[in-house]
Amino acid sequence: MTQPLFACRGLSKHYGGVPVLRDVDFEVRRGEIHALLGANGAGKSTLSKLIAGLVHPTAGTMLLGGGNYRPREKREAERAGVQIVHQELNLIPTLSVAENLFFGRLPQRAGMLRRGELRRRASDLLQRFGLGWLDQDQPVAALGVGKRQLVEIAAALARDCRLLLLDEPTAALGSHEVEQLFGWLRQLQRQGVGMVFISHRLDEVARIADRTTVLRDGMRVGTWHTSEHSADAAVEAMSGESARSGHAGFVSYTREEVALEVQGLSAGIVESVSLQVRAGERLGITGLVGAGRTELLRAIFGADTATAGSVVTRRMAKPRAFRSPAEAVSAGCAMVTEDRQADGLLLSQSVLCNTSLSSIGDIFSRFGLLRRSAESTAVQEQCAALDVRCRSLSQLVRALSGGNQQKVVVARWLLRDADVLLFDEPTRGIDVAARRRIYRLLDALAAAGKAILIVSSDWEEIEETCDRVVVLARGRLTGSWQRTTWSKRAVTEASFAGETAPAVGNV
Repeated sequence: MTQPLFACRGLSKHYGGVPVLRDVDFEVRRGEIHALLGANGAGKSTLSKLIAGLVHPTAGTMLLGGGNYRPREKREAERAGVQIVHQELNLIPTLSVAENLFFGRLPQRAGMLRRGELRRRASDLLQRFGLGWLDQDQPVAALGVGKRQLVEIAAALARDCRLLLLDEPTAALGSHEVEQLFGWLRQLQRQGVGMVFISHRLDEVARIADRTTVLRDGMRVGTWHTSEHSADAAVEAMSGESARSGHAGFVSYTREEVALEVQGLSAGIVESVSLQVRAGERLGITGLVGAGRTELLRAIFGADTATAGSVVTRRMAKPRAFRSPAEAVSAGCAMVTEDRQADGLLLSQSVLCNTSLSSIGDIFSRFGLLRRSAESTAVQEQCAALDVRCRSLSQLVRALSGGNQQKVVVARWLLRDADVLLFDEPTRGIDVAARRRIYRLLDALAAAGKAILIVSSDWEEIEETCDRVVVLARGRLTGSWQRTTWSKRAVTEASFAGETAPAVGNV
């Protein structure tokens, strides 16, 4: 056996005496893509942070290239050729694409930024990775999550790299962008770069990974050649239960009553979109990154200003575009954002605070005084109904798993009895078992008569959760199908329709 590029032996990490990683042996060979799987809280991110120098091990040893490796900080790991791309993006929103690509090593002379040199380097890098279409002068804050993910990955790959750690790199990417990323990774393989690929998407793991290691409860369950084990076997190793015990067959709860109607809505890239969603119906919205999916939800919810068109719900007297999210909430709408940590939650606050946040003013207060007992009782009931796993309502939301954080956001809106729920990538960054629980939650919401819009870049998720699907391309609707008539091929063709495709009428 040749010496591995990276190896750790007996690696452990405790926080306040509580073990989160226990006696883990793990290695990555040169030119290998090694998948690291596990449920949320299994220790995957902790292991990657130890390797990247972001935290220090409590016990155990690490080797890089055969020599002792114990980085004191991230920069020291980077100098050794270890790069990491985090699940939660670490770009600086106010800086441009070019500045983020070379942050920490910007070209300077006498303390002054050499903008011409920066532009040249950024242009070369973007062209190298097939991202020449990105405006390098645009602030990162103006980009969607998928585009930001591509920028962060490109920035990591631009550095000297022997070992690359990728934590959920495809969670915000569409199928086309995933293929682009996989092309980059295969190129790095040929150059001898070792890679750790953390993902919940088992189909992608099967396609790209040479070997797979599963962690459960902070311990290594096993390592195998990816081609030798099925996805079901991986799920069983991660959860300790059969993969067949998950989501049951699809049941439609669609009713006759129209709960949401959108007519000719335009906002930014979104151009004259019309659609209807009935009570109990789950409408999937898909398309490539940059197609306008998130922008459509934001325009419906009043988070972005509509330049044309209208929205109407059962609680409205006449159609109009919402001028703010507050107006949308009053009309019975709610939105669960793609980036729940940045846009949907107050991470430094409790489960109680986050759940009751939108109801304090008009449900849990009387004569200007907060009715704490009523607030606590209602939140407790809602969290129990959604099976939010927390120690108590006072626990900080940041300490919850991704799936439970998502449930807290949903619980907030159910307290207001919202009629229309807009979900943007509802299972992004959530493990396989938690994903099944979210799907069961969507079932329950539909059965209760809620109208649900689900933006997803995962076709299998659309197939499992939706009654109907529409496709956006360049901000316009280019296709609409019932689940009895849709096909992945037709949806893919509509996703690539581009600017020349005729718009679809009211769907």
